Order: sequence, then C-alpha cells, then structure tokens
Amino acid sequence: MRCVVLDDYQGVALANADWSGLDVTVLRDHLDDPAQALADAECVVIMRERTPFPAELFARLPKLRLLVTSGMRNASIDLAAAREHSVTVCGTGSAKTPPTELTWALILGLARHIATENAAFHAGGPWQSTVGVDLAGATLGLVGFGNLGRAVGRIGKAFGMDVVAWSQNLTAERTDAEGVRLASSLHDLLAQSDFASIHLVLGDRSRGLVDAAALAAMKPTAFLVNTSRAAIVDNAALLEVLRERRIAGAGLDVFEIEPLPLNDELRTLPNVLATPHLGYVTAANYRTYFAEAVEDIHAFLRGTPVRELS
Repeated sequence: MRCVVLDDYQGVALANADWSGLDVTVLRDHLDDPAQALADAECVVIMRERTPFPAELFARLPKLRLLVTSGMRNASIDLAAAREHSVTVCGTGSAKTPPTELTWALILGLARHIATENAAFHAGGPWQSTVGVDLAGATLGLVGFGNLGRAVGRIGKAFGMDVVAWSQNLTAERTDAEGVRLASSLHDLLAQSDFASIHLVLGDRSRGLVDAAALAAMKPTAFLVNTSRAAIVDNAALLEVLRERRIAGAGLDVFEIEPLPLNDELRTLPNVLATPHLGYVTAANYRTYFAEAVEDIHAFLRGTPVRELS
C-alpha cells in the first residue's frame, strides 16, 4: 500500500514505528495544497490538524482509501466527505499529560518572564530586569473542566493557587469533588482570574466564545493561556487587548493558521509567549501516534479496520 506521511516536522516518523512491508514516503515540509504530492497515495497519515482534509481535497484524491490521524478527534477532517468518497478514517491513542505539562510551561514562563530573562542572559543583557508574579495565592481560572482542565487545576492547587472553573454544563458537584470553585459565568471567571487557561473542545458553542466582551472582563494584570484551539478566542479582539496592554500577556500554543505566517502581528508583541503547537509533541506521544498508525494500516489491509472515526 502506497502511504504518505504528511508534516513530519522533526523527521521522526520512520524511527518511531516499524513501517516494513509498506511503501512509505515522508514529507517534512508543510504543503498548503498537498493534492499533487498525494496524487498516488492510497493511504495518508496526518498529524493532528497540521493539514486539513476538507471535502475539496478528498475529491481530488481518487486513489485514497485510508486516512490515519493521530488522536481520536480531528476537527479538520470532513468525515462526511470521507464516507462519500469511500475513505476509511482511523485514529490513534494520545496521552493527556503532554498538553497539561505545556500549559504549565507557559504559565510559569509568563509568571517569571523566562523568555525575557533567558534572552538577556545569552545576549549579555541586564542581570535581572523583571519582577516575577507569584502563583501562590493567585487565582487560576479554568475555561473547561474536562480531563485536561482538571489536571491543570490539580497542579495549580499544588502551587497554592485558588482554582475556579467554568464551562456551559459544569456543575458544582464536579468542581466540589476537586476542591475547585464554580464560577457563575465566563465573564465572572475571567474577572477573577490572574491566569485564565482554556481547555475546551472546539465546536459550535465554543467557537469565538472568548470574545471582545469576555476579554474586557479580565484584569490588566491577568494572563490568558490557550493550549486548546485558537478559534475559541476572537483573534482580532485578542490582538487588540495585547497591543493596548489591557491584559498583561498571553501564552499561546495554537493559532488560526499554522504554521503562523512570518508577518503575523502576534510575532511582534512582546507580551506574547508562544510555542508552535507543541502541546502534544513529546517522545512518548509520537511513539504511540506512529506505532498505532502502522497498526491501523495493517488492520485495514486485513479488512478489519480499528479505531475508526465516525
């Protein structure tokens, strides 16, 4: 089976699984339009949402029979179009701990101005130029309280933070079980938070949820962290509050366009601490992704697909 692995940025796909018996081509550079490169592919392996698969792309790939994505959820795949074109879509396992850990890397980086101090250290700049923000006693607001939100909250409590959570269907029973306060609304949560961290799945209810009015509720000393999906936050409104320093800063791992264009304003703002969608990028996760992708391919060839997405 002719397989193409897309967006292997680090060049590690082949080393993380046994691809023997398969005709595999690995593409490391992102392609805005991958149709030509995939013209002969019967199987395509994609990493998260690095390359979207809309209906238009399925229509241009008549040889495609199997699409494998890392993780068991990928909002950038048009599953209805896949069914229409008789393409089986399968996923893989994915650990919850890596994005939790990156969330805390961003929170700590913002609180202690790590990027600024590290740059000064290497450039021979001033020895100490910033004053850190204390986590102990500060309020951590969690927008979303599923597996990731709860894990982030537990670490916040270990730092001695006051943790408050909110989502549309969240109940006091669930927050009380974790020793976390329930906010009455999104605006209530953001108004209280010294650090607000987003942990929602992107969907119709969450798209654009953190809009200009929500951001206006935040304190000028507060930080917003988003390791979930960029579209949950109104990008234009976020740029405005950061530009005008109406919040202290933002820690971002997700962007509306990825890779983020070189001329994007977010790259110019000094109060933005950003990573290039690294939340899931760890050695253990990659081993799971690629090993289970190979399992998916062999199961499909045996006529017994596993981990199908629907």
